[in-house]
Amino acid sequence: MLEFLQDYNLIPFHLSLLALVLLSMVETIGYYFNIRPTQFLKGLSPKRLTESPLLNVKFSKTLIVVFLLMNFSFSGYFLQLCVFAKQQQFLPAYYLIIPALIIAIFFTVFMIHCLDQVIKPTQTKQQINLLGRLATISSGNARPGFSAQARVRDSFGQLHYVQVEPEFGELEFQSQIILIRLKKSHYIAKKISKSNTLFSMENPQ
Repeated sequence: MLEFLQDYNLIPFHLSLLALVLLSMVETIGYYFNIRPTQFLKGLSPKRLTESPLLNVKFSKTLIVVFLLMNFSFSGYFLQLCVFAKQQQFLPAYYLIIPALIIAIFFTVFMIHCLDQVIKPTQTKQQINLLGRLATISSGNARPGFSAQARVRDSFGQLHYVQVEPEFGELEFQSQIILIRLKKSHYIAKKISKSNTLFSMENPQ
């Protein structure tokens, strides 16, 4: 066992496995102290790489690095053990680094694809587009500088409560409005005239 660990032909794969263990430990410890070392590395990464469609996944990109390190080390061990079974000795590492890396990339892409298929996307507030939606003032009156609560349904029928205020005038309780613009933490809304038959019927709240 000691000879296996000390064999210089296995050093690249030992280092990959060691990097995997260290990365996991640092991320786990950083999670409890609200420090994410990988966020620092993300800032150093080229923007073209971080915005690549291949890396546009619904889970932490740290897992991609974990998969790659794990697959690279295991691929290297597998290839070396296959060679050892026939020749009773390991090949020089530089012969197997490229094949092991190709195998690692193949399996990493496969694992990313599988994991991305089973994880449901998280919907954040920034992803919810409520502009142009009909709403109803549900609490208080709103006027410029003073917002009120309104209820509105998104395109999926999900009910939301948002803060709204008008550009001018006043929005009374239970009045029908349309959200026309987002301003920081609230929406700018316009009151729908009762004489406007186009908006006489609102989606049920």
